[in-house]
Amino acid sequence: MVSVANVGAMPVWRDSRAIALLLAATLTVMANAAISPALPGLQRSFAGDPNAAMLTRMLVTAPSLSIALLAPLAGLAVDRFGRRRLLLAGVMLFVLAGSAGLFLPDLPTIFVSRIVLGVAVALIMTAQTALIGDYFTGEARSALTGLQISARNLGGLLFILLAGWVAAISPRFAFAVYALPLLLLPLMWKVIVEPGRALARQEGAPARGAGELPAWHLLLAGLVFLQALTNMFFFIMPTQLPFYLDTQGYDSAIMTGVTLSVLMLTGGCLALLYSRIQRAIGYAGVFALGYAAMAAGFLLLILQQDSVLVLAGAAFIGAGYAVVSPTFVGLTLSLAPPQRRGLAGGVLTASVFIGQFCSPLLSTPMILGFGYDGLFLGVAVLLASMVAVAMIGGAMRRRLASPLRTGG
Repeated sequence: MVSVANVGAMPVWRDSRAIALLLAATLTVMANAAISPALPGLQRSFAGDPNAAMLTRMLVTAPSLSIALLAPLAGLAVDRFGRRRLLLAGVMLFVLAGSAGLFLPDLPTIFVSRIVLGVAVALIMTAQTALIGDYFTGEARSALTGLQISARNLGGLLFILLAGWVAAISPRFAFAVYALPLLLLPLMWKVIVEPGRALARQEGAPARGAGELPAWHLLLAGLVFLQALTNMFFFIMPTQLPFYLDTQGYDSAIMTGVTLSVLMLTGGCLALLYSRIQRAIGYAGVFALGYAAMAAGFLLLILQQDSVLVLAGAAFIGAGYAVVSPTFVGLTLSLAPPQRRGLAGGVLTASVFIGQFCSPLLSTPMILGFGYDGLFLGVAVLLASMVAVAMIGGAMRRRLASPLRTGG
């Protein structure tokens, strides 16, 4: 096994374990979104089911619900039974449950398979997050958390395009895309090894109960809340943007596809630079920059006069989210003791999907009461206040740290 110290000096892209973990990261967006292009065809295929309209739409969100409910339990299992074993089990379950729609006889059983798919994603995401913390430290860990967001965005875009292509032949064929992770299993089996029990000592971490950060769980709770809030804002784009564009006179299907592609591509590209940005401005600066970009994006949606400003707004929102998201993972891995990284990763994973689930539930009443402009303006104001809090927090931390540097 390569030691943690040596890994920190090795470029991440040269580490085969990093490549395997990034390939696993591509599956998380794929779980929900890859089925989207097939939904109209599936609804027509099961037109005899009186609940076809509702069930076909729920096929997209079903994995999110089970991930939100089960990710903390998956994290406990990862800590108890080992990262490698449950990561590989999660990928195999992903293949079985995801591709089951190829042959299952009706929509209710396909819906159940989507629930099981969420269990697989919960195992993959929690084990992957814990392994990033176990294998990598410092600059390498920071770089990998940024690359993880890029892998999710760019991989999700690739799988959506592929699913759309095969769904044009038959809507059932979209489920075949979920069998592709079989190609990843040999690499994962070979390079993912269970971290040794001495890992905490290698990282210089104290033994359990001997000087752990006493309030790490409280700090984690704050990060979990903030990440849920961030994802709730971000998910306004895929859930409400199509309807907003329709009210503005655009061809909503085409414009939504283009806008969300810009959102994912911008985020995926900017996340590649995350480690450099974080090193230059620190965590507080990253939060301030990311939330400022998201606020600017929502303001551009209000001010839009043509499609260029809509795309610019999406680009700002995607960029801001890509800058902020890796910070949650990096801070969580720094806070949680090594033997609790699975649980911490599970809780953090659940917060992502809780935010996604709550987004339309809270944003729709806002639209009914204040319109789309009122929603976008309210979100922009809240994000601007989060920028101010981040800047004040960063200034206070620098002020407290300066006497320590000078010996005061």
